[in-house]
Amino acid sequence: MILVTGASGLVGSHLLQQLVQTGQSVKALYRNTIPTINNTEGVEWIKGDILDVVSLEESMDQIDQVYHCAAVVSFNPAKKGAMQHTNIEGTANVVNACINKGVKRLLFVSSVAALGRIREDKPIDETMNWTPETSNSEYGKTKYLSEMEVWRGMSEGLSVVVVNPVIILGNGDWEAGSSGIFKSAYNEFPWYTEGMSGFVDVKDVVRAMVLLMNSAINGERFILSGHNAFYKDLFGLIAAAFQKKPPHKKVTPILAAIVWRLEAIKAFFSGKDPLLTKETAKTARAKVSFNNTKLLKQFPAFTYTPLSESIGRICGELKQKYQL
Repeated sequence: MILVTGASGLVGSHLLQQLVQTGQSVKALYRNTIPTINNTEGVEWIKGDILDVVSLEESMDQIDQVYHCAAVVSFNPAKKGAMQHTNIEGTANVVNACINKGVKRLLFVSSVAALGRIREDKPIDETMNWTPETSNSEYGKTKYLSEMEVWRGMSEGLSVVVVNPVIILGNGDWEAGSSGIFKSAYNEFPWYTEGMSGFVDVKDVVRAMVLLMNSAINGERFILSGHNAFYKDLFGLIAAAFQKKPPHKKVTPILAAIVWRLEAIKAFFSGKDPLLTKETAKTARAKVSFNNTKLLKQFPAFTYTPLSESIGRICGELKQKYQL
């Protein structure tokens, strides 16, 4: 029996679909309303919260494997407290509940932000960790500290494995999270930076997670990155798939500094997340690459989906979803 936290998110929802398709017995947590996710018939939904220790432990009755996908992902400084509570305290609660209920194995969805994202001198690999010098992200700090809770659980006898995905591309809520990239391209957002990052198809993330969960690997983490690509090239591929105009105006450091300050002021009065923050402005201009060879050496038959193929599929799914 499998339990999934964060089942309504991009990774969690695709994971549920994958597990159901392979005939697994799955439970999933929900907080308020059971989410509507296609092709997840047979999932047992349990009302609970990773910040509620009692309901969390009850949800782990007769559970063998836990996929911990729940997290607050934000680069808005105003959400620092929410990230600390959910990402760090929530993960500590999950680890404790796994130990108390005799769960056999925990897979934790971390992030490359926990490895220190601003490193332009060499590719980022699994040996690296978050430090104040290599990351400008409070989110990254909370994911690093979340990992510390997972390693603490391992020292107490829990079998664990951690995945560190890069920017995940998939059919999710394009009003929030990484799926917002597709909405920006569809709306013909004109600006681009010369930055580079890693990108990975959500379906590849899920396939890797299932492989790792069902392996004998214990106490290790794996970067999940299909491709290192420039943001300009990525937006160009998405715009082409939507038959839209690609970005054509370069963002300079001075312009970025002006925009994130204006966005901060607007967010203060509107209460909405800013489109750009000081953190994301710096990250978007950095040329960062990721070493994905550890997973590929461990599973030689595993291959990542070509970037153009992923974008074509996702854009098609979003067109249907939003009736574009």
